[in-house]
Amino acid sequence: QVQLVESGGGSVQAGESLRLSCAASGRTFGIYAMGWFRQVPGEGRNFVAAISGNGDSTYYADSVKDRFTISRTSAKNMVFLQMDSLKSEDTALYYCAAGQDAVVVVTKGGDYWGQGTQVTVSS
Repeated sequence: QVQLVESGGGSVQAGESLRLSCAASGRTFGIYAMGWFRQVPGEGRNFVAAISGNGDSTYYADSVKDRFTISRTSAKNMVFLQMDSLKSEDTALYYCAAGQDAVVVVTKGGDYWGQGTQVTVSS
């Protein structure tokens, strides 16, 4: 079992930055990829960014490309999402996900999920 805990959410003005963190604990040796998804009320959970197990490959949704940066620690058990130039449409509950394969995380989500951290951007 893997536990994921997100932190770093908050309320900011448009144009400002936030950095989300996700800490993985438990049986983490099998985790290859980690990612971020977001959800607004009444909609499904949408892919934001993902990173491969070795950190060499990153994937982004078109809506956040060039504004968000995903990274992970060398120990592989923490992942970060640096969010710059935030827009009101970035307002959502952000979830951390972890899984065996980066492409699967991108297309289908993770095997494990955190509880989410709220990001609110005011225009």
